[in-house]
Amino acid sequence: MQLHENTGHPRRWAILGVLVISLLVVVLDNTILNVALRTLADPVRGLGATQGELEWSINSYTLVFAGLLFTFGVLGDRAGRRRFLVAGLVFFGLASLLSAYAQSPAQLIAARALMGLGGAAIMPVTLSIISNVFDPRERGRAIGIWAGAVGLAVAIGPILGGALLEHFWWGSVFLINVPVVVLGVVLVALLVPESRDPDPGRVDVPGVLLSVVGLVALSYGIIDGGEHGFDRPLVWASIVGGLAVLAWFVVLELRSDHPSLDVRLFRVPQFAAPVAMVGLIFFAAMGVMFFSSFYLQLVRGYSPLETGLLFLPFAAAQLIFAPRSAAMVRRYGGRAVAVVGLALTVVSLGAFVFIDAGTPIWAVLVCFFLQGAGMANVMPPATESIMSALPRQKAGVGSAVSNTVRQVAGALGVAVLGSVLSALYRQDVAPALRDLPAAAHEAAAESISGAYAAAGQLGPAGPALVTSANHAFVSAMHWAAALSAAVAALGIVVALRWMPGRDQGQPPAATPVAGKSELAGAA
Repeated sequence: MQLHENTGHPRRWAILGVLVISLLVVVLDNTILNVALRTLADPVRGLGATQGELEWSINSYTLVFAGLLFTFGVLGDRAGRRRFLVAGLVFFGLASLLSAYAQSPAQLIAARALMGLGGAAIMPVTLSIISNVFDPRERGRAIGIWAGAVGLAVAIGPILGGALLEHFWWGSVFLINVPVVVLGVVLVALLVPESRDPDPGRVDVPGVLLSVVGLVALSYGIIDGGEHGFDRPLVWASIVGGLAVLAWFVVLELRSDHPSLDVRLFRVPQFAAPVAMVGLIFFAAMGVMFFSSFYLQLVRGYSPLETGLLFLPFAAAQLIFAPRSAAMVRRYGGRAVAVVGLALTVVSLGAFVFIDAGTPIWAVLVCFFLQGAGMANVMPPATESIMSALPRQKAGVGSAVSNTVRQVAGALGVAVLGSVLSALYRQDVAPALRDLPAAAHEAAAESISGAYAAAGQLGPAGPALVTSANHAFVSAMHWAAALSAAVAALGIVVALRWMPGRDQGQPPAATPVAGKSELAGAA
């Protein structure tokens, strides 16, 4: 049997460990924030944030993050990936300090946007460094471990966040990023080699600006419509304007000789199908994660720490299955593995349609485990397919596209499903609010968190309001869960129709990734 030289870096597995730590600081932040949402909504213990402000505290981060991934993926390839990783970690740590000491929801939203700037410099270079230090034969396994690190962050985040909220003020959930950042900077400087694209292109400034403006306008319209109603011209102007700007972005990228996103890549099934799957599954999953935190803490009455522990089955499934997905792909093919993973995710999301205030908690834990197992068998093969469609020196482009789609889809999932949830909640709870004082009526109509706060001021009438709010929230949750399962089910259609199978789009074990000329021919 012919032997082939391993072209990976001698310290590649130690480097992967450093990249996992760098990834943890980005993912850890969002999982901690999900547990802190109820506290941030509390006017005494938190900032008194409304449902829309809570959504923007998530989306301000993810939209800036996603909008700049295009540029930072290219800049990292151009200026040096290690340099960008260190700069991103430092900036992320400083922005975390600003978030911790925010005095209002508006200040928190602005600081979170700055954190998105740091995250945009970190995320794409971690994946592109993996593509450069690992031989293509080992890359699938390395990406599986990289994806499993997300499960580790999901496990650590809610538990750590819950413990901090029980003993310290809400800002501590952001301060925890600082020691992780310090450790990451030291290890990156010591272990990670510098790498860059030997033939970089120019930065597509107009394209980047258009993508940011379009995404922000679209999400603002969706969030504002969900909070105040879709019957106002401003909402539709924002939604339609955002879509128009994004369409302009696509046209500009097609005409540009140095696009931030070469949209012609989407003609290649090996690239386009997994990108679509990633977008659909994160749209569905992030929306469900958003409202399940409120369900567990308010409807079921669990503390932030207990809520974090209840998310452990999701994280455990990620840690168990993600590192093993590469072996499953080699045996059964990427399409089969992705379809099974998507099917498990659809079942787990759809099960929330049948969960109510009295459902045994073990049933909820089973749903979380199935969701984690499903996503663990979708993300690694999808990411590997995306990265293998590009040559090593252009890894930043593939990483930027994969992570941008994931973040944008997650942000829109929170916005859309959060809007559906808010609108249906207000509709169902309205009859129970007719005889309440004006202040209590306004707070209870805003969100379930507002209803709980108002109930505390109503004396004997409080328990009745809580019961009505719980019923309205659970009913709205059922519709949002059904919508999320339907979106995830579209991913199965995409995988079956366009995802390459075991004998398609899978390079042989000893074959290096396609070069520029091959990619151009495929496109």
